[in-house]
Amino acid sequence: MRKVSLLGKWVTAGVMVFGLSACGGDDVAKVSLGLFTTKDVIIDARHDPKIAGVTCHISRIEANLSLADPSDMSIACRQTGPISAQEIAGIDKSKNGEIVFKQSLSILFKSLKVRRIYDAKNQTLLYLSYSTKETKGSHKHALSTVPLYNTGAWQPSGVPVQ
Repeated sequence: MRKVSLLGKWVTAGVMVFGLSACGGDDVAKVSLGLFTTKDVIIDARHDPKIAGVTCHISRIEANLSLADPSDMSIACRQTGPISAQEIAGIDKSKNGEIVFKQSLSILFKSLKVRRIYDAKNQTLLYLSYSTKETKGSHKHALSTVPLYNTGAWQPSGVPVQ
């Protein structure tokens, strides 16, 4: 019978806990990167919790049998339903915006975050996805925008929603 060290049990438990916490989006696709690799491209659909008419698709690399997934990711956010002025009035409009999604990518304190930022001048929602851990001298990030034009939140006079 093989003995498993206490550290090994903690690592296994940590991977299971972080793996479960990574769930939460709608799994859209899982594409293998090839026959001789354990890496896959994962695509999740995430709905903005405060703006029901916005869906973001996030793609990232999942490295099976590895303690850390790569930091590369891509994001595309689109209007998939109505967006109201009341929804826009209820979001954080500071320069930093607010975190709308967070997903653990490893047991080594790396996570993927998506932050919503409101560009009042251009009446556009910005969705910035980024890794919280520097990789090869860079914090990986990607940006997508959702213009409010032709929505219930659009202000024809150019006056931003307060």
